[in-house]
Amino acid sequence: DTDYAGTFRMFCMVLKENGLQIKDISYVLATHYHPDHIGLVSELAESGVRLLLADVQRDYIHFSDRIFARDGIPCRPIDETSSRIISCADSRAFLAGLGISGEIIHTPSHSPDSVSLILDAGDCFVGDLEQLEYLEAYENNAPLEKDWKQLLSFRPKRIFYAHAPEKLLG
Repeated sequence: DTDYAGTFRMFCMVLKENGLQIKDISYVLATHYHPDHIGLVSELAESGVRLLLADVQRDYIHFSDRIFARDGIPCRPIDETSSRIISCADSRAFLAGLGISGEIIHTPSHSPDSVSLILDAGDCFVGDLEQLEYLEAYENNAPLEKDWKQLLSFRPKRIFYAHAPEKLLG
């Protein structure tokens, strides 16, 4: 996830502070296509970073365009023509080719295009998926329960939320 549009300069400064450059990034993966998660995708793509798009996200890639336009936020629409589209089922093999052990899974309880990245080392990136500790507060929310059951089957050690502190699991 890349934050809101207009934060590219800050993004580059943080990279530099960590000894990195944009050329060190091969792919960008958004957990879903809401404005606060994809605002820098176009600028990153123009800088040579390729968009990794899960097939379940294809129909939602321009979801935020009208929101940016409505709010007067300058953000170029994403050009998905050069993106790498993969299925969640094929994600493990694709990621392995990048030296990453893990997979991308469809977790649509937040939005139909939501995916989560689970790494074999135990890190799990869930975007805006409702926090695990709040699961009991949602009665009869089968989609959310299904997403968490699927994620927990990987036995994650840490959950990284987009808008909440990381959660360590025992």
